[in-house]
Amino acid sequence: MSPAATGGRTKVALFGTCLADTLYPGTLVSVVRLLERLGCDVDFPMDQTCCGQMHYNTGYRPPAARLAAALDTAFGEHTAVVVPSGSCAAMVRDIHPGLGVPGSGLPGKVYELSEFLVDVLQTTDVGAYFPHRVTYHPTCHSLRMLGVGERPLRLLRAVRGIELVELEEAAACCGFGGTFAVKNHETSGAMLGDKMRHVLATGAEVLTAGDRSCLMHIGGGLSRLRTGVRTLHLADILASTEEEPWRATP
Repeated sequence: MSPAATGGRTKVALFGTCLADTLYPGTLVSVVRLLERLGCDVDFPMDQTCCGQMHYNTGYRPPAARLAAALDTAFGEHTAVVVPSGSCAAMVRDIHPGLGVPGSGLPGKVYELSEFLVDVLQTTDVGAYFPHRVTYHPTCHSLRMLGVGERPLRLLRAVRGIELVELEEAAACCGFGGTFAVKNHETSGAMLGDKMRHVLATGAEVLTAGDRSCLMHIGGGLSRLRTGVRTLHLADILASTEEEPWRATP
């Protein structure tokens, strides 16, 4: 379903996700800034809730189905829903249809952020300016379930001032996997160690990705080692301009 347009502007809804809404609200501000700059009117339904991914992956299917139904109701009137998370977008698009929510139309109108920018708004140059050395980690859900492919990289390559460096073994999982990092912490830690080693080998100032969850995991490890490497969501970089550069929230 195509997003509605009024007065030349595209109407979209933002699904903030639990993690970003709770821990990284600045990233959601970046998403809104970016979309508004590109001619979108952004709504944030206040009754939105969790997509149920954590419940589903841990084996609690009925609670996941109830959350899926609540999310469908929250976004029922919207024709396009943008999600700054490959994992949550994949949960809604790939898993919700099998949870038995009657008449659910949400999966067909959900777009991961880079998909929406490239496929719907049909742009790769969003007017961003970010003069830093950056490397990109393609998260598992965005890569393997959504198939976003080169979209995030096409967006990053168009950013003025950026020095984009390739990450070795980029497609390898960082080891987060939600509750996997808790239940299998030794394996998760080993995977994280490999990912951090490759990030540090790039000499990048910033690691970016389309999922705050993976960035939280990798960023935590990089911070504990006092590496000085910052993790930023793709939206934070794309929202940055020469006139309004990205700044850390105190």
